[in-house]
Amino acid sequence: MLIGCPKEIKNHEYRVGLTPVSVRELTQHGHNVLVQRGAGAAIGLLDEHYVAAGAQLANDAAQVFAQAEMIVKVKEPQPQECVMLRPGQVLYTYLHLAPDPEQTAALVKSGSVCIAYETITGPGGGLPLLAPMSEVAGRMSVQAGAAHLEKSKGGMGVLLGGVPGVPAAHVVILGAGVVGTHALQMAVGMGAKVTVLDKNVERLRQLDLVFGNRIHTLFSSVQTVEDSVLDADLVIGGVLIPGAAAPKLVTRSMISRMKQGAVVVDVAIDQGGCFETSHATTHAEPTFMVDGVVHYCVANMPGAVARTSTFALNNATIGHAVALADKGWKTALRDNPHLKNGLNVCAGKVTFEAVANTLGYPYVTADSLLAG
Repeated sequence: MLIGCPKEIKNHEYRVGLTPVSVRELTQHGHNVLVQRGAGAAIGLLDEHYVAAGAQLANDAAQVFAQAEMIVKVKEPQPQECVMLRPGQVLYTYLHLAPDPEQTAALVKSGSVCIAYETITGPGGGLPLLAPMSEVAGRMSVQAGAAHLEKSKGGMGVLLGGVPGVPAAHVVILGAGVVGTHALQMAVGMGAKVTVLDKNVERLRQLDLVFGNRIHTLFSSVQTVEDSVLDADLVIGGVLIPGAAAPKLVTRSMISRMKQGAVVVDVAIDQGGCFETSHATTHAEPTFMVDGVVHYCVANMPGAVARTSTFALNNATIGHAVALADKGWKTALRDNPHLKNGLNVCAGKVTFEAVANTLGYPYVTADSLLAG
C-alpha cells in the first residue's frame, strides 16, 4: 500500500502523523510511504530523516492526497484537504465529527473511508489512541490555567500554589478520566487545593486511595458542579462521551456568578466543549472573556508541545496503521472489533451512531458495509 503523510495546516499545529520511526515500521512491512516535504521540520524531524527511514518526499499536499491509498494525519482535515479526498481512500486521523457538521458533510461527500483515532477502543476498555493526547492536554490544562490566572493575562492575579501565609488557588476538575487524572496530578504537584467531580464513584474511590486528603472528591450532580464552580479559581473541563458532543455541565448562569478573573480551561472543546460559553480558540489567540471569566478553549492543546505529542501519538497509532496497510481496511476492521469502532464515515454513510444521532444522519452499521 502507498501511505501518505501530509503536513498539518491547522493553526499552530506542528505535530505530524508519521515519525521516521513509524515510516520505517511501515516500509519494513513492504509498504511505500510518501511524506510531504517539511512535514515534521518544525519539531526536528527533517526530510533527510524520513528519506533514511525509507520514505519518498512529495512537494505538496496535493501530491500526497492524489497518490496515497491511505492518508495518516493528526488533526481533522481542513476544508481544502477534504476536497482532495476520493472514494475508497482511507483517512486515518482524529476527526471529532459530532460538533462539526461542515467537516462531516465534506467527508460524506468525499466517499472516503474515515477512521477516527478518538473512537477506536481497547481490549480493556478505554480509548487508547485518544489517551496519549488526553494525558498531554490534562497536564497542559493546569499549566495554561496557572498562567492565565496571572493578572497580565486577564486573571485575578493568584499563584496556583499560594505561598506560606497565603492560601493556594482552588482548582476544580470536571471528570476523573484520563484528562482529569493527569490534571489532578499536576495541580496537586503545584500545591493547589483540588476538587475533582465524576459520576463514577468507583473511580473517585481509586483517586482517594492514591491521593488521600490532598484532594476532595465529589459525586457530580447539578448542585455539586454549581457549588464547586462558584468557589473555584480555576475550572478544568475534561468530560467525554466517546464520539458524541460533550455535555454542557457549566451553564452561562454559573459563569456569570463565578469570581472575577477566574479561569476555565475547556479540554473537551474538540467535542464541542462542556462550558455553555465555550467556543474553539487557537494557540495564536487562546483566550476570550465572558462575564469577567477567562476562557481558554484551544482545540489542539497538545500541538503546543508538538514533539512530545507526536511521539506519544505515534506510539499509539502505528499498530493499527500497519494492520490497515497489511490487510486492507475491510479485512483489518473485520479482524479487530476495536479498530472497527473507529469507522465514522464510509462510502458516503455515517457509521458511528453518536455522530449520526447528533447531526441527523441515518445511521448505517459498519458491519453492513463490511459485509458488502
